[in-house]
Amino acid sequence: MKIYTKTGDQGTTSLVNNTRVPKNHPRVEAYGTVDELNAHIGMLRDMSNDECIAATLFEIQKVLFVVQTRLAIDPEKPCSLFLPDMRAQNVDFLEKEIDSMQSLLGEFKAFLIPGGHPILSQCHIARCVCRRAERKIVNLSQQSEVESLVLQYINRLSDYLFVLARFFTHKLNLKENLWEE
Repeated sequence: MKIYTKTGDQGTTSLVNNTRVPKNHPRVEAYGTVDELNAHIGMLRDMSNDECIAATLFEIQKVLFVVQTRLAIDPEKPCSLFLPDMRAQNVDFLEKEIDSMQSLLGEFKAFLIPGGHPILSQCHIARCVCRRAERKIVNLSQQSEVESLVLQYINRLSDYLFVLARFFTHKLNLKENLWEE
């Protein structure tokens, strides 16, 4: 299979069920931003020296492929392909991971200023890209059908990435950069 098809040379792309749309279509913007998020999480996984966290991030990356697939389907057109489903247990998994990390951390009392160590910065970059993906998905949902679990998962993932930054701060014995006016 060739990587190039030349079918997108005029600024359109094909969704999973063969609907052609402009490359700046809200659906493409949504799954494209999730793809960007997945790359940032891959960088975060590569930076982590914690095998459990790296394994969790790898599982998150797999779920993000499901998210992208679900976003790349035209809901107005039938799809004959077998595609993976989003599951509530994906959201539950993130919540358990968040709760586990938070049990080791002190109470959150102020806004955090990103930075202090490359892995902390990467957590916050991934979190910001996740929030942008969420905004793109919300925008799409105002125009077309989007599975509620997709939005729930992305929302919870941004929370996970925030807590992960705090967890790494704790693990590395660093001081949180709190914004105090």
